[in-house]
Formats: sequence, C-alpha cells, structure tokens
Amino acid sequence: MSTLPFPNPGAELRSHEILASIRQAFAEKGFDGASMQDLARAAGMSVGNFYRYFPSKSAIVQSMCNYDLAEIQGDFAEIEQADDPMLALRHRILGHFTEEAMKDGQLWAEITAASIRKPEIGAASLQMEDTIVTLLATIFARVTHRSVEEARLRYEGQSQMLVMLVKAMAIRTAQCGPANPALATQIVTVMDRILNEISNDRAEG
Repeated sequence: MSTLPFPNPGAELRSHEILASIRQAFAEKGFDGASMQDLARAAGMSVGNFYRYFPSKSAIVQSMCNYDLAEIQGDFAEIEQADDPMLALRHRILGHFTEEAMKDGQLWAEITAASIRKPEIGAASLQMEDTIVTLLATIFARVTHRSVEEARLRYEGQSQMLVMLVKAMAIRTAQCGPANPALATQIVTVMDRILNEISNDRAEG
C-alpha cells in the first residue's frame, strides 16, 4: 500500500489530524460528491494548502487505509500478548459491532463503492484486508502451535469470513441502523463457530 512521503513526524501528525476532520464530510457526501474544496473546508484549510497534503481524493483514501491499519496493528499487538488471545480477539471483534464503533460504516461503504471504479483504491482496500488476514494468522498460529505461514494457509477462509463480517456489519449499520437481535445472534454464532473451530484445531506434537 502506498504512503504519502511526509518529510517529518510533524507533517505526518498534521495529516492524521486532517484525516480525522474530514472523515464525516467524506462519508456524507461520498467519494464523487465530496469536492476537494468541500474537504479543505471541513479541515479548516485553504484548498492550496490542502493539496500539499493530499493531491487527490484517491490519495486521501489510501492514507485513510494506512491510518486505520496502523490502529488495527496496535490492537493486534495487544491481543497477541493477552493470556487468552482468542478470548481477547472475540472481545475486540464484538467491540466492532457496537453502534459507536461502526460510525465509519458509511465511509467504508463509500470506499468499497469507489474501489470498484478506481483501481488504486481497490488495491489499497485489498491490501488492507490482506494485512488483517495475516494479523489474524499470527494469533491463530500462537493458539494452534503452528507457524504463521501454515496458519495463514490453513485458516485463510475463516480469516476472510471474519473480516467480511465486521465490514458488512459496519456498512449495514450505517445504512439500516443497529442489527436486530435475531441477526446479531446469528452473527455472534458464526463468529464463535469460527473461533472455536480454530481453537480446537491444535497441531499434534
């Protein structure tokens, strides 16, 4: 995934502040509807200064993916160090099903739609998901006493399903509101089945 070449930590911090300030405008107006002028206004900046940080909307999306992925990597580092990584992972996934945690669902719905039309955005989105699958494999490797490479191959389908559950729930909540109890129960059942299946699949020896 490409990153913007910020010359110093201060510039990178400022870019993160800008991203935080424009997320809502980006989500509400959509990828095509939000002009660079709209986004610069949301960030409280002149258009010319805004372009210094983000030369295009595609660059904004790529930076959002990078920023969110950095947070996700921090979360997984904590999970990996937990006494019970699978339980910690379960709690973290359930945390993503709350209405507050899904406030970016509309944003990711827009990014998903844009990724179909914009190859560079599609590539950034896919690489983000691929990295998350590898992070999951790291957890599953520890639990099942396998190498990360083996766990990645063995549990790739389950990992992709977990990513899809979180992503789909975020988008659905943004569009329809919180899931009804029956749907929420089914989501948790599927998640628990996946996690239990992996937990019980320990390598021999």
